[in-house]
Amino acid sequence: MAIAVQLLVFGLILLSIIFVVLMPVTLASPGEWEKSKNIIYTGAGIWSILVIITGLANLFVA
Repeated sequence: MAIAVQLLVFGLILLSIIFVVLMPVTLASPGEWEKSKNIIYTGAGIWSILVIITGLANLFVA
């Protein structure tokens, strides 16, 4: 179970790094927000679910 939590944390960190790069580029580029907002919202939803799943999985490890 500890390996599963480590993989969840790794996925969370990876997705967070992608968002740190992607969000400013998307917001700074003219017209990109309209094209990319569904992807951004979907990614934010996945990130939120991943945070909750990681927290719940950590309850069983600790």
